[in-house]
Amino acid sequence: MPQIPEKIHELTVGQLSARSGAAVSALHFYESKGLISSRRTSGNQRRYHRDALRRVAFVRAAQRVGIPLATIREALAELPEERTPTREDWARLSEAWRSELDERIKQLGRLRDHLTDCIGCGCLSLENCVLSNPDDVFGERQAGSRLMVERSGRTTRPEPANDCR
Repeated sequence: MPQIPEKIHELTVGQLSARSGAAVSALHFYESKGLISSRRTSGNQRRYHRDALRRVAFVRAAQRVGIPLATIREALAELPEERTPTREDWARLSEAWRSELDERIKQLGRLRDHLTDCIGCGCLSLENCVLSNPDDVFGERQAGSRLMVERSGRTTRPEPANDCR
């Protein structure tokens, strides 16, 4: 990994890419979404402050666990502009996501534990399916894919009822 001397306070997009492991196109995308920022030189080249390295690392880690970019942008907006964020800053931001991540872990565990049964069955029955209808919250209303269409907000003609129950 290329080292950048401490006396250099701004990075080119190539240096930021090399140090962060993010492709140049990803950095441009992050900038277009307001996740990182740069200034332009007189030659119209991007220059990133060194703290962009930590911000890119934060974005990539948050994306890996499924945090939406809009949520990441909101979190990054809470960080100070005048200084490099501290460990405490990052801890405060990540703590806010703990319950959301716990719920995702629970859902993924349920998916893992019932995926073979669901694929093997193939019914997509919302009446009985533990993946589509945990705790049978829709079972009293109607069965099968008709409810799936209703939940998605589209109105189409009802599909035949499933035999799998």
